[in-house]
Amino acid sequence: MTWAVVVVGLVLLVFIHELGHFAMARAVGIRPRSFYIGFPPAIFKFRRNGIEYGIGAIPLGGMVRIPGMNRLAGKDVAAFMAPAVSEDAGLADTVQRIRDLVDAEDYAGAREVIPELRTEVESASLTPGARKSAARALRELDEGTGTDAYWRQPAWRRIAVIFAGPAANILAAFVIFFAVYATGAPSQNASTKVGEVESGMPAAIAGLRPGDRVVAVDGRATSTFEKVSARIRASHGSPITITVRRGGSTVTLGPEKTVKSGNRWIWGFVPAADTVAYSPGHSVRLAAAACWSVVSGTVQAFTSLFGSHRQGQLVSTVGIVKISNAALKVSFNWYLQILAFVSLSLALLNLLPILPLDGGHILFTMIETIRRRALAREVYERVSMVGFALILLMWVIALSTGNSPH
Repeated sequence: MTWAVVVVGLVLLVFIHELGHFAMARAVGIRPRSFYIGFPPAIFKFRRNGIEYGIGAIPLGGMVRIPGMNRLAGKDVAAFMAPAVSEDAGLADTVQRIRDLVDAEDYAGAREVIPELRTEVESASLTPGARKSAARALRELDEGTGTDAYWRQPAWRRIAVIFAGPAANILAAFVIFFAVYATGAPSQNASTKVGEVESGMPAAIAGLRPGDRVVAVDGRATSTFEKVSARIRASHGSPITITVRRGGSTVTLGPEKTVKSGNRWIWGFVPAADTVAYSPGHSVRLAAAACWSVVSGTVQAFTSLFGSHRQGQLVSTVGIVKISNAALKVSFNWYLQILAFVSLSLALLNLLPILPLDGGHILFTMIETIRRRALAREVYERVSMVGFALILLMWVIALSTGNSPH
């Protein structure tokens, strides 16, 4: 069950990210063409005001499709239509007309010819592959020449739409941190709640579990962890029983002998931290401080990523899931803190100036603003390939260093 909660939490963070893009696009007058929870193929979908909403079969967050992300060129139209034209030469004249209009930047004129080309494609005898490619050409034409195409918008609108995704994750992290501090944040003081049980130790053999709350040792009530620890140490290796509250019931575990560790006797478990609830105003300040701490720590991790000394600060997706699962077993607020950290880290990762990340799109929007002309699709595609390689390299480093001994 805990694994399911962890996965749902991570999927929710990605969904919140995509929701930020979607909401801002609508706010600045760009109509997204689709918005999915998960990725297609669709399990369920419907259309409203020209937008397709759906639930995808692949539960990996969310997806928003914004029209005309790259400047459309005549050669793009020709490339997408090439399979169809090779199978039905009658399409060539209309394709060439549209190509010329697009190259002349007469997008209104190109849009007038789109219905004619769509009718010809529907009437043509094409293989499934050629028909699919032609359908993409028609979609790219319709979206790339429209007045709400992303690439045709002022720079401030494009940056707002792209930045809204990371901003949604930043806001989510702040809200989560605030909720944790307002309802009970883990403190530096140990509680009587069990945080971790060491494998092979008397506590594990007796059946002690993370989340149990110790209420007595050898039948004597223990209201603080200091009292629990003192009575375990006083056993000097003798068998003891520990009584815990578990799921609304009281359970007595043992007897099991304590074992010596250094100069003290232990049973083999680690207490969870005690929790402290703060006022709303104090919670706001603490949440802001926590966000800044994550930002500075993440920046430091990235700057030292390729160094020789402090590698291992980045954690792979697998590592995040494991850490989150362990935190959830201790307490839900521990897990929420990890979730807030991941949300903020996701925002910072996406703001790296690398295509296809959001930061890369913001950088290229600035470049296009300076040169006063949109870059071609192939420029985005080639730079994105390099970006994918860099992201993959970072992921491999995070995976390898995250699993190395420390």
